[in-house]
Amino acid sequence: MRKLTYVIACSIDGFIGGPDGDASFMYPHVVGEYAEYLRTEHPDINPTHVRRLIGTDDVPNRTYDTIIQGRGSYDEALKEGITSPFAHLREYVVSRTLAESPHPNVEIISSDPVGKVRELKAEDGPLDIYLCGGSVLAGELLDEIDELIIKTYPIVLGTGMPMFGSGFAITEFTLGEVRAFDNGAVVRTYTRKR
Repeated sequence: MRKLTYVIACSIDGFIGGPDGDASFMYPHVVGEYAEYLRTEHPDINPTHVRRLIGTDDVPNRTYDTIIQGRGSYDEALKEGITSPFAHLREYVVSRTLAESPHPNVEIISSDPVGKVRELKAEDGPLDIYLCGGSVLAGELLDEIDELIIKTYPIVLGTGMPMFGSGFAITEFTLGEVRAFDNGAVVRTYTRKR
């Protein structure tokens, strides 16, 4: 069975964006050895246009072959005129308002994202599924998340968009690898307790 991994950047206090969802203030932290770590250890999670910029466009997918993201995350690419931000992956966007996909590589999931994720997890294949946000979708899919990769940046927001936009539910994970970088970023990997 394939697993669903939520890879997310956040502040020290657990917010993935400001109150309006903007997370661009995190970009300046993707530098130095941390940027190199993301480039070499997690090339699949970079958008295709970023892969071109950093020279990993021709690197075969190692961990993921599918991405699922919410409409808000997808809108960030659309604002830049990018209709297939992760062209190196099968792309799914969960949206109840986007009637038609603007790109043939992007499939719109208009209802039952949990059912779709279960279907994707049941597929045969050596690679997994990358959940790229946002908050509401992560909350809806919490029971399906098998792994968390949390990239924490050395900033505090005080308020904003939480990592999981859901009601109160205690969900346990086991801490795995922890990596700290010279820019203050920390990457923690957790596995779901089942």
